[in-house]
Amino acid sequence: MKDDCLYDVAIVGGGIVGLSIAIGLAGAGLATALVERTPMATLGSPGRDGRGSAVAAGSQRILEGIGVWEFLGCDAEPILEIRVADNSAQGFLHYDFSDVGDGPLGWIIENERLRGALLQRVLAEDITIFEGEVDGFRSGPQFSYLKLNGSLDIKARLLVAADGKNSPLRKIAGIPVISWNYPQISIVCTIQHEVSHFGIAQEHFQRGGPFAVLPMTENRASIVWTEEKNVAADILGLSDELFKSSLQNRLGKALGNIQVLSQRWAYPLSLVHATRYTAERFALIGDAAHAIHPIAGQGLNLGLRDVAILAEVIVDAARLGLDPGFSNVLDRYQSWRRPDNLLMIGVTDSLNRLFSNDFPPLRLARDAGLSAVNHINPLKRFLMRHAMGVVGPLPRLSRGKTL
Repeated sequence: MKDDCLYDVAIVGGGIVGLSIAIGLAGAGLATALVERTPMATLGSPGRDGRGSAVAAGSQRILEGIGVWEFLGCDAEPILEIRVADNSAQGFLHYDFSDVGDGPLGWIIENERLRGALLQRVLAEDITIFEGEVDGFRSGPQFSYLKLNGSLDIKARLLVAADGKNSPLRKIAGIPVISWNYPQISIVCTIQHEVSHFGIAQEHFQRGGPFAVLPMTENRASIVWTEEKNVAADILGLSDELFKSSLQNRLGKALGNIQVLSQRWAYPLSLVHATRYTAERFALIGDAAHAIHPIAGQGLNLGLRDVAILAEVIVDAARLGLDPGFSNVLDRYQSWRRPDNLLMIGVTDSLNRLFSNDFPPLRLARDAGLSAVNHINPLKRFLMRHAMGVVGPLPRLSRGKTL
């Protein structure tokens, strides 16, 4: 289907979401181009990303369906329980995998290792890779034209922007966003600990923001410590020894003595949501369409659900002999994804505002709410399944099927 530099789909952005949809589309037989400014030889190099991601059960099916999960080997740590507590109140919420089935609620995977597995699959697929800066694009009735490195035109029936929450392509397309910055920074690091975490993910709500302890392989944990900006600056300025001592005090002795294995990473937090996900022969995906607060660990999962649905509508159209860039194909993607994304944006933003507050009536309401959910088993099971990404109208990949 490729004619010189004509592709069915051209994807801009070599992050986790961009790599995933490139693999899915190429594996289904579409002529696929991937454009990334960072050379592929260094894209997976250590030290680029200190985060670990929560991969929900539904997202694991997506990665399995595009042939990536097998490359992760022992890098994924199962989440068997989730414990959520409000440190200023007595309420808590406890999820146990056995309440909803036999498999884990999800897995924690280091972003570097997940990206490495995706890169292995990209190099094994028939994907044309272009390295360089995107200078702009234009869309017409039949094709989108992408200008790269000042001269080269890449022609595609559909252009997909997976170029992050500050997406240059979204701005060129003239798609407005609703956005605001949170007065918070997430400090991320990896620790080793003496006592087993037993596959338990913990999130403690503090006045400055959530403090999460995410279980990783080899008796390690990813720490996501969210604080107001001025407090975060003080923490980041601590010596290594004082930072370790402060972190040990915050953790207590539940995990025994700790060692900090990595540098401290700082991530300013913001919310971004595009007012629409599509334009003429153009679609937004992942953080380019929506970036949310990390309070529930759902950002990557929303992006992977974008992958599963956009890939499905594109592949279905191609198999019927239709143009994957037609507006009715893109309309189906947008109408399928926006409700789920809007719901998660509202939930995460509300949770952050509700729990980052010491107002006494709110503390009482939080305590009552967490306790109520913890004791209403049908509601708790529904919320667990929603967090796992296995409720609602699911695409084929999320149901364990192939494209």
